[in-house]
Amino acid sequence: MKRYLAALAVRLGTIPEPAFAGITQDRAHRNSRSHDDNMANAPVIRRDTGAWRLQVWVSFAISVMLCGSGLAWLPGADLDRAFMVMGYVFCLSTAFALAKFIRDNQDRQVDTPMWRLVVWSGFALAMGLTGWGLWRMEIQPVWKAYLGVCWLYLISNVFTLAKMLRDAHEADLFEARLQGRREAMAASAEAQ
Repeated sequence: MKRYLAALAVRLGTIPEPAFAGITQDRAHRNSRSHDDNMANAPVIRRDTGAWRLQVWVSFAISVMLCGSGLAWLPGADLDRAFMVMGYVFCLSTAFALAKFIRDNQDRQVDTPMWRLVVWSGFALAMGLTGWGLWRMEIQPVWKAYLGVCWLYLISNVFTLAKMLRDAHEADLFEARLQGRREAMAASAEAQ
């Protein structure tokens, strides 16, 4: 056990290598790998492909365009059209908030239970009120179906877009941390 702890201390750099004479030549070689070897074993940062990012943005733009054109050509009162625009925007913003809340609490709970209630009830209220407004409109069923499908397509794309943006943000943060560690290791190696 002592031998293991000492080798671990050497590997972590808490004691210099010559201070521990009990390790074999092979272990000493592994513990004194060059900086380039450490960078070759650095974690790979996974990013979305350009094609996937394009597909997500195009799909989101299409869903916004379909919702907008459906509301622009909607036969009926202007009040119904205004209600649906507000409903779509309300659903859009609460869907982004819900996606962020779920991602933030993915590994461990970081938000208060009351915030959980606010986010989930806000999303449910937005979806419910928009659905109720769509249902009570005095328009042909084909228009209701069109607006409903476009609305659900928009919400689906919001969650996909939010995930893609968050993945890119986390990859940028991870890359910045990794670069900072590389620079610190290089400065440490130069100082020795």
